[in-house]
Formats: sequence, structure tokens, C-alpha cells
Amino acid sequence: MKILLMEDDDALRQQLITALEKQSYVVEQAPNGEEGLYLGREFSFDLGIFDLGLPDISGIEVIETLRAEDVDFPVLILTARGHWQDKVDGLAAGADDYLVKPFQIEELLARVNALLRRASGYAKPEIEKGPISLNSLKQEVKVHGETMDLTAYEYKVLEYLMLNPDKVVSKTELTEHLYAQDYDRDSNVLEVFVGRLRKKIDPDGSMKPIETLRGRGYRLNSDLDKS
Repeated sequence: MKILLMEDDDALRQQLITALEKQSYVVEQAPNGEEGLYLGREFSFDLGIFDLGLPDISGIEVIETLRAEDVDFPVLILTARGHWQDKVDGLAAGADDYLVKPFQIEELLARVNALLRRASGYAKPEIEKGPISLNSLKQEVKVHGETMDLTAYEYKVLEYLMLNPDKVVSKTELTEHLYAQDYDRDSNVLEVFVGRLRKKIDPDGSMKPIETLRGRGYRLNSDLDKS
């Protein structure tokens, strides 16, 4: 999943990037509101983490502008302790949740996970499609109760498809959610990930969990629930 992080404190920003990337999130960073607004407008994200106290354009202004332009990814705002009005203003501007500084990284990760689940229509961390079960908190995948040994990229591919079960996901969209903006993307590598994933979770080819729609992309097989 791809996250836009807008934070002007260099040390905190790097700490958050490290923690989020350790959880296999792709993170695009913005040290100020102007850059954050540009990235939010021009690229697709699954979630934003916005500090409100920025030196140029405030986080609230960025949220208001993005929402006015129908950019609807969920936003978690970071506020200073005691600034209760910031919480009210941020939520009124269109933010979805808030966290008061200083905070524990574990709490931030839990809130991020919850926002991503809710945005995809899931209240719990477990997502089940037929015999396939994915736990987004543990980053664990089971098929018929057996734990699968997936690489980080294989897990990311399956997670994104399971969070968007009825959607045809283009190769471009999928690679944008797998890699950072400046990464050298290769659609052939994506095909390798999908191929390996299919072999691991469906070695005998009986489920056919991931459909390829020629010229359009990939989709989770809607017949999985019948398996």
C-alpha cells in the first residue's frame, strides 16, 4: 500500500519512513505542504499522514484543497499536544483520524492499518476469500489453513488484489502501489511476482486465484468464495 507522508521534522519523518517501510508500505515523503499538495494531486495513494504545523501551506489547507478536488484517500493528521482546535479543524477539513505528538510508533501503525481496512470496507484485519486468508496486522497469508512463505512483494500484490476484489487492477496501478515514485519500474518484474504468487498459493492450478485480463490488468477471481 502506498502512503504520502507530509512532515517537516526531518528526524521524525525519517523515523516514520523506516517504521512504515519495515511494514512493507511504500512511502512518498514531502517536507512541506507545497510538495505534499503536488504529490497528492498528481499521484495515487492509499493513505496520507499529514503534520498540520507546516512552515508554508498548513496541513489543513492541503486537506481542504485535496478534498475540494475529489482526492479521497484517507488522511491521518499529526497534531501537537494540547492543540485541541487543530483536531477539530483537521477533521472538519476532511481528515479521517488524528494522533497527538508525541506518540508511540506502534499506535501510528495500528491506526494506519485500521484506516486502510476501513477504506476497503473491512472492519477486521483478517480478509478471507474462499480458502485464502490474509491478516494485514501479522502480514500473514494462509491457504486452506497452511501458512504461505511469501516474499514482501508477493504479499503486497496479493494484499492489494484482496483489498480490491471486484476491481480490474492495471499493471501501472499495481506497480505504483509496489514501488516508490523514483523506482525503476518494469512490468516484466511484476509478471514474475504474479507468476510466483500463483504457484505458491495454487500449486495444482485448481483455484486460479488471480485472473489476467489481457490488455487491462489483474483481478482476484470472484469464484474463490465458491471454493
